Amino acid sequence: MCDVIMVRTFEQSIIDTFAASSRVPVINGLTNEYHPCQILADVFTYIDHRGPIRGKTVAWIGDSNNVCNTWLQAAETFDFKLNVSTPPGYELEKKSKYVESFADPMKAATGADLVTTDVWTSMGFEAENEERRRDFQDWQVDAEMMRAAKKDALFMHCLPAHRGEEVAAEVIDGPQSVVWDEAENRLHTQKALLEFLVVGRK
Repeated sequence: MCDVIMVRTFEQSIIDTFAASSRVPVINGLTNEYHPCQILADVFTYIDHRGPIRGKTVAWIGDSNNVCNTWLQAAETFDFKLNVSTPPGYELEKKSKYVESFADPMKAATGADLVTTDVWTSMGFEAENEERRRDFQDWQVDAEMMRAAKKDALFMHCLPAHRGEEVAAEVIDGPQSVVWDEAENRLHTQKALLEFLVVGRK
């Protein structure tokens, strides 16, 4: 007795099974593998601030988690380049002509139009927190890294963030950060998604 269902769950197979049996659209609110609603908001935020994202370079610094996986999907959809830098053992498994992997996070950020990251320990991995803090200590987005990016590069983070871990306070609270616009835009892009699914407007 509803028109749309949003599911926020764990394994992607759960939502795939649910969607296969549903008579109405099913939105992926988040799974371990993907986070499409977040990246809709992120891409919209970039466009809102800088114009088309096509042909640009996005630098992902940190864990190759569900947000990173979805940035790769976005690169393939919107035709931009994705630079990914992760610590050893946390590499992006998927390969694509749109993605380039870097062992050095500074090189990944060099010349980027957008630098983005996420927490070092995602939900469900709390038992690995101390190990991850050690492994990721050189993958903090700091002022030096932002200087390696383009002068007008934006910084994004899906929030909540841990200042002093994956991002320095001077970056997330600095002039290049658009994290609050990004957070607000989740509301607007999801309203647009609902309108598209229910009404069919483009």
